[in-house]
Amino acid sequence: MKKTKEPEKINTFFGAGTSIEGTIEFNNTVRLNGNVKGKILGNQGTLIIGEKAVVNAEIIVDVAIIMGEVNGTIEAKEKIEVYPPGRVVGDIRAPVVLIESGVIFNGNCSMSA
Repeated sequence: MKKTKEPEKINTFFGAGTSIEGTIEFNNTVRLNGNVKGKILGNQGTLIIGEKAVVNAEIIVDVAIIMGEVNGTIEAKEKIEVYPPGRVVGDIRAPVVLIESGVIFNGNCSMSA
């Protein structure tokens, strides 16, 4: 299995000084390095949560790549990848889950086709 870590092209970028509260809906690829509280919905998209990001949200996407902090549920249609110094507190569900050594994960993991 090929690791994703960084997709080819990022369409939207929210920098480290950004704070968003509410619902984010997107297509393609979004990278978050700021703070988000609410709900994140990706239609045929990849969500990248950068190392400095703090996300308190329900996440429903195709692919989730986590390197920052997530508090909440993550549901991915294709896969979830979590890399150090990533931290996930909440339940995750995807057909493919990759959690590298050094990641903090507190929750339940469900893998379904």
